[in-house]
Amino acid sequence: MDRHGSALTIDVRKIAPQDRYRLLLPALARVAAGQAVELLHDEDLEPLLLQLKAADPGQLRWEYLPTNAQTWRVRLAGSGKPHGNGACCGACGGA
Repeated sequence: MDRHGSALTIDVRKIAPQDRYRLLLPALARVAAGQAVELLHDEDLEPLLLQLKAADPGQLRWEYLPTNAQTWRVRLAGSGKPHGNGACCGACGGA
C-alpha cells in the first residue's frame, strides 16, 4: 500500500488471488466521506466493485482513472454515510 496525495493506493496484484475479496471487501467498506482509495490491478475490477455495491449500496463511488493497457486503476471515494460513535453505516457495526 502506498499513499498518492490524499488517496491510499492498494496494488491488488500483490495480494494472493484467493485472499483478495476476503481482505479488500471489509477494508473498502470502511472508506468514509472525504477519504479515497485507489486500486491497481491487471484486469478490470468491476466484479469487486459490484460486490461492494451489493454489500452496501451507496457507500462508495468509483471512477476509472487513466492508465495503460496492462494496468487498471479505480478510485473509490466514501459517499458520506456516517461511521463510528454509534452511527452505523451497516457494515462497521458502529465501530
